[in-house]
Amino acid sequence: MATDTRRSRGADHPRSAARDAAESYLSHHRKVARDSARRLWRTPLASLMTWMVMGVALALPVGLLLLLDSLQGLSAGWESSARITAYLEQSLSVEQARQLRLEIGARGDTADVDLIDRDSALAEFRASSGLADALDYLDENPLPHTLLVTPLETNRNASGVERLARELEALPGIARIQVDLGWLQRLNGMTELLGRAIWVLSLLLGGAVVLVIGNTIRLAIENRRDEILVAKLVGGTDSFVRRPFLYTGVWFGLGGGVVAWLLLQVSLWWLSGPIERLAGLYHSDFVLSGLSVDGALALLVGAAVLGWLGAWVAVKRHLDAIEPGVPAGS
Repeated sequence: MATDTRRSRGADHPRSAARDAAESYLSHHRKVARDSARRLWRTPLASLMTWMVMGVALALPVGLLLLLDSLQGLSAGWESSARITAYLEQSLSVEQARQLRLEIGARGDTADVDLIDRDSALAEFRASSGLADALDYLDENPLPHTLLVTPLETNRNASGVERLARELEALPGIARIQVDLGWLQRLNGMTELLGRAIWVLSLLLGGAVVLVIGNTIRLAIENRRDEILVAKLVGGTDSFVRRPFLYTGVWFGLGGGVVAWLLLQVSLWWLSGPIERLAGLYHSDFVLSGLSVDGALALLVGAAVLGWLGAWVAVKRHLDAIEPGVPAGS
């Protein structure tokens, strides 16, 4: 039984040692993170300038992406309301127009088909145009019967509407098809080009953020050169020495992300009034959407990652060159 007790204690000893090592490791990380944050607060002006530069660099592409997302949602709404106007031949009677309406409505790719007969169209034109007296001199009604075809919701896009328009134009009795999607296609092309340009700009500004953080960390490394030499002389490992600078980069990134979020919120508040008034003039429900909670978290995480990456680049480049016995600048 004594043997079993000793075995149990021997088995518990490695687990206890591993747990103590893990707690010590996490405790050191917490201490380094706090010390790095305190160093930033001791130089508030320099830290704020770095955060502002990062915030502007991050807010610009994110704001453009939000604008692009709003434009894409607006164009999708326009696509969903797309209808095809089919003008029938003048020789068709009302009964033939109704029969053609039933035939088109029975297709599997149409949601609704409305018939506007020529008499109703002329009465509506007479009431809305102000040319009632002039229309009295016409010998006959020049307007044709008209079908308003609404595609199925799954086909309410540029390609689906174009395909349906081609098939309807081939039907006997239809003189002309009108569908105005050219401007929508141009808008989609512009938004696609804008989207790619924004991603290129995001990559460039992301690289700029990494360089800014890298240069800031390089200066911090030079300022703490003697401290780094002492740490290496007493046996400090590379990971031990670089850890404070990596946390500094993360804090810079998080601060820049917060500044970017604040800039976006202020910009949205400042632009919301003019945008709403402009949308009201065009009878549109367009609104400039802001960052969701998930989007804000993604912004902060992305900013922290960029800060860590910039610090890692600077540490890898400059910290390895600092060794005991090696003169500065060699």
